[in-house]
Amino acid sequence: MTQNIIRQQLKSTISMLAFAGATLFPTVGMTEQITLVSEDNGFNLSGEFIMYDGDVYVLRTDLGDLRISATQVRCEGVACPTVNTPDEQVAFRGAATIGSGLMPILLAGYADQMGADAHLVDTTSGQEVLATVVADQGFGDELGQFLVHSSATVDAFTALLYESAAIGMAERRILPVEARALRDAGAGNMVDPAQEHIIALDSLVVVVHPDNPIRSLTIEQIKGIFTGKITNWNVLGGGDAPINVVDREGWSPKRQAFSDAVFGPSFELSGLRNAVVAKDGTEAANMIQSDAHSIGYLSHAQKRGAIPLSLISACGLPMTPDAFSARTEEYGLLQRLYLYNRADNL
Repeated sequence: MTQNIIRQQLKSTISMLAFAGATLFPTVGMTEQITLVSEDNGFNLSGEFIMYDGDVYVLRTDLGDLRISATQVRCEGVACPTVNTPDEQVAFRGAATIGSGLMPILLAGYADQMGADAHLVDTTSGQEVLATVVADQGFGDELGQFLVHSSATVDAFTALLYESAAIGMAERRILPVEARALRDAGAGNMVDPAQEHIIALDSLVVVVHPDNPIRSLTIEQIKGIFTGKITNWNVLGGGDAPINVVDREGWSPKRQAFSDAVFGPSFELSGLRNAVVAKDGTEAANMIQSDAHSIGYLSHAQKRGAIPLSLISACGLPMTPDAFSARTEEYGLLQRLYLYNRADNL
């Protein structure tokens, strides 16, 4: 055991020195052009790659040498440095809502509870964050590393099945067919409280463009809009303009949660004839912000400049989309977020 620990420490030290050497003494070809892209794709910055020290990119541009935090961007281009990751780490895979939105916060809180520091760096894949937890507020020994890969909920259960991740991140509860496959693979009872963990309630909000005067709708009106029975804003007290619905493509946890909350679990919300289809929440938010006659549904965290609507219940009571109504589950559109683990590896 001691020899294994020593070998691992030596391996980590050699990797660290090799990485440091690569950044301090860049080889020919490292002075090529790279592009740094923000995680929300809101901006990109191109220039000559000068250095990367694990925390900051140094880029030479027409404005001079700029230092950009690595936690805010991903690097694109052949000269981008490779973020080395060790062989032994705890891997998370699954829903991007959790991976890119919640996990950095949760890992930082986890480190803080131990009196440690969590150092987060985006890897060159653009979908991964590597978190290194270091004791004594960052001045002590390394306690562990966590690799968070953000993609889709279905990947969480595939990764658990094939043991390419220790923890799966999901925007919905595991399906019976997925639970049975994992049980048969020796992963245990996936709906046992020791393996299924609800970590948050994510409010879905119905949103409109800021120029739209509508600020509340009844559930029946939402149903009418999303089934194509209501097609003009003037029916709802707005201007004489068509209602442009922004929907999600195919089947997704967000689409299912919205349909279940508005129409009921037994209803199948088919594709709308005149809907604009967004591949994800970021694209949906951009579409709604660029169209004054649009309406759609988003995670509360993704609403950006769009205006969330209050929903009027069948009893006439307004449900306001805020943090309090989410915590008390008073707002009608809620989605539970889950972490799952196998019984045989944690």
